[in-house]
Amino acid sequence: MTTLLWESGSAYDFFIALYVLHHPQDFGVRPTWAAGMRSRLPAPQRALLETAQTFMGVPLTWLHGLPEQAKEAYPALQALAALPPTQRLQALLWRGDFTPAAGQALEHLMTHGEVSLEEREILREALTRRGRPLRPEAFQALLHAAAQAEAFGSAYLEALETFWRVFFQEEEARLRPWLARGLEEAQALARRTDLPNLLEVLSGGVHFEALEGAPELVLVPSYWSTPLVFYSLVRPGRWMLVFGCRPPQQSLLPGENLPEMLLNRLKALADPTRLHILRYLAQGPQTPAQLARRLRLRAPTVVHHLQALRVAGLVHITITREGERLYALHPAAVRRVYADLEAFLDVSEAPPTP
Repeated sequence: MTTLLWESGSAYDFFIALYVLHHPQDFGVRPTWAAGMRSRLPAPQRALLETAQTFMGVPLTWLHGLPEQAKEAYPALQALAALPPTQRLQALLWRGDFTPAAGQALEHLMTHGEVSLEEREILREALTRRGRPLRPEAFQALLHAAAQAEAFGSAYLEALETFWRVFFQEEEARLRPWLARGLEEAQALARRTDLPNLLEVLSGGVHFEALEGAPELVLVPSYWSTPLVFYSLVRPGRWMLVFGCRPPQQSLLPGENLPEMLLNRLKALADPTRLHILRYLAQGPQTPAQLARRLRLRAPTVVHHLQALRVAGLVHITITREGERLYALHPAAVRRVYADLEAFLDVSEAPPTP
């Protein structure tokens, strides 16, 4: 029996927004718009954040450990500022699945500025996410930052504070009502359905084998993560899932009046490889490796296309306890494309254009 715990706070969206703006293609966000948002930052801080975001994920473990009153964006930054600069990188990197050996290797690197080959491999393995290791250049950037932990901790906090001031402070007012609504709706759904169905609805079609057997599961709404999710082991026996709560018809871009999900689905379908993938998935669930063999493409290329289909909500995913991903067609979403397009083109009840 899994015990559900609930959290909410804009601090989660602060770090997720930072992540999305540096990985826009993974979330169906226009890269030019994301680059424009990043350009609000002074050049040195923009460069620092761009480098750091190659190895920094969303610090779910650290955010979860904050007091309830510090889970809003600026109080969270104040909590980070209260830490000694040398401890900030480690605090933000730490995950519940880190081993003591990984912690010792990171501590040794930050203290002495270097690590042995064995410690490098321990760190490399610890920082692998969902079976995807850091790119070599990202790992080198991490080693460089950790070797200068004090300087990095000071500069990174300053860059985060600037990001809050020039971008997120205004954004926070827009998303707060949606976070409250998302939490309320998720809790209502949890009262009338079982855990597997709850997770599938909140995640937009993902079946998590590990999360369904967890003793404790923390659920957190997020405006910016939509349509994807973030999840992690935050402590032994306790997982966290950050789920998207932005309505599908609402765009992440302020003032944008195009239905974002429809746009992502049309983009996803406008590619011959993705159409082939959907046709193969219509025959039954398959792994990226199986699809790569059928398509005669490299596995990373297939994963890229599957990510686009996932953002568009056209596929379901089962993530096994071993971390393997099994993809399946989402027939209802495919059928929905035409209905949504027809509804968007119907201007019979729309106000006249000036």
